Amino acid sequence: MATVLKNISEIRRFFHRNEDPIYFISATNFNLLGLDEWVKNFKYICYIDCYGGKHPNVFCPSEQPHAEFQSIEDINNYLLQHKEVIDFIKRRGGKPKFVFLMFDEETERLSKELGADVWFPKAKLRTKMDNKIETVRIGNKAGVPSVPNVLAEVKNYEDLRKTCEKAKLGHDLVLQSAFGDSGHTTFFIKNEADFRRHEHEIVGEGEIKIMKRIDCRGSAIEGCATKEGTIVGPLMTELVGFDELTPYRGGWCGNEILSTAFPPKVREKARELTFKFGEQLRKEGYRGYFELDFLIDKKTGDLWLGELNPRITGASSMTNHAAFAHADAPLFLFHLLEFSRKKFDLDTDELNNRWADPDMIDSWSQMVIKHTDDSVDICTDAPETGIYKMLEDGRVVFDRFDYHRRAVESENEAFFLRILQPGDYRYEGADIGILVTRGRSMTKGFQLNERAKKWIHGIKQSVEGKALPVADAGPAVADPAFKIL
Repeated sequence: MATVLKNISEIRRFFHRNEDPIYFISATNFNLLGLDEWVKNFKYICYIDCYGGKHPNVFCPSEQPHAEFQSIEDINNYLLQHKEVIDFIKRRGGKPKFVFLMFDEETERLSKELGADVWFPKAKLRTKMDNKIETVRIGNKAGVPSVPNVLAEVKNYEDLRKTCEKAKLGHDLVLQSAFGDSGHTTFFIKNEADFRRHEHEIVGEGEIKIMKRIDCRGSAIEGCATKEGTIVGPLMTELVGFDELTPYRGGWCGNEILSTAFPPKVREKARELTFKFGEQLRKEGYRGYFELDFLIDKKTGDLWLGELNPRITGASSMTNHAAFAHADAPLFLFHLLEFSRKKFDLDTDELNNRWADPDMIDSWSQMVIKHTDDSVDICTDAPETGIYKMLEDGRVVFDRFDYHRRAVESENEAFFLRILQPGDYRYEGADIGILVTRGRSMTKGFQLNERAKKWIHGIKQSVEGKALPVADAGPAVADPAFKIL
């Protein structure tokens, strides 16, 4: 008779003794940073070597000729067909398990060829759930309200006005297409001139989510839908659209995690709604890790469902490094447990109540630093991954190599994960790297604080570039239409 895991200690031991190789395959290992220390035989297979070969559990194959990547799925499919990756997986033996940030049906086919199980719901189901229109419908079923909206095709500006008048939404609007990154597929429309700017991205795109514009703060929260119920992480702030970090208005550029970021009522409501949404996801056939964005009305404190990401996200490294994760287990461990088919019997209510305790949350922030100038050159030098110090005069200097976030001892230190490599094109929107600090990066008014600005400036100052050769200096390098994080 198979043993049943009955408490956190037994779950931790189960993964400590895990024999089957588990691989996180993605552009970088950022999203599941540190998970290799919780799970025996857990390795990262990455396209970008953020660590210069110094991370013991990161495998990066040599560069091979490939078609230009259009998505993270393309990167993963390239990796799964790379001879060095195939040899690495076969050499380590066992029955491999794969987890991804993004994957499609081609990824599933390639995984099957390698004899591996994909430990996520099917790509087809994930795509359905990832549709922003579908998210509204799932939320409605779960009793999780979206900002007043209407779902409709848009033929032209006049058609949009009529639709909004009928739905009593007014004319100060936010439009979102069904799929895509918020920085690229969210459109702020007040008048016909705004509409004309984005017309080609709205008309002919099928059903669009048309929302009344509200004055709100962004927040993020992650959960995991298991057969024992939905487990909910902490509510995080979102850094959105800061000019110092991103060229994209409305583009995500980081998170903070701290127990007092929002009033207790808001935190409690967010957890309650996330639990309800997770329970509805289970009914829809989805299980495992997910993230919800909530929009918090500045005037009323009302919570509105923003979007669903049926996967791990850029915020996952914050959730999985919070104090509760070290006290109990990272949230993603429950995702792996769900797909391991190992029987477990957990009191999810008791776990959720414990994780709601403010003492289970310590204060950290992460900032995703992009190249924000409208310029293109070739990177000749970029700050390497490791621990940096801020000196008394505000200068930022490299202190030592490390791949642990916990090595940051004070607010005058930070962990930097390098994305941009020497030899890469540096263009508007290119990811330079992720900076993780203790404490807040925003003020109480949710603007970047002075310390954060100094850190950003210090890192950017360390990036150097040279002009493109004349032969390459014609058309500018296109900004990829996807985020690698």
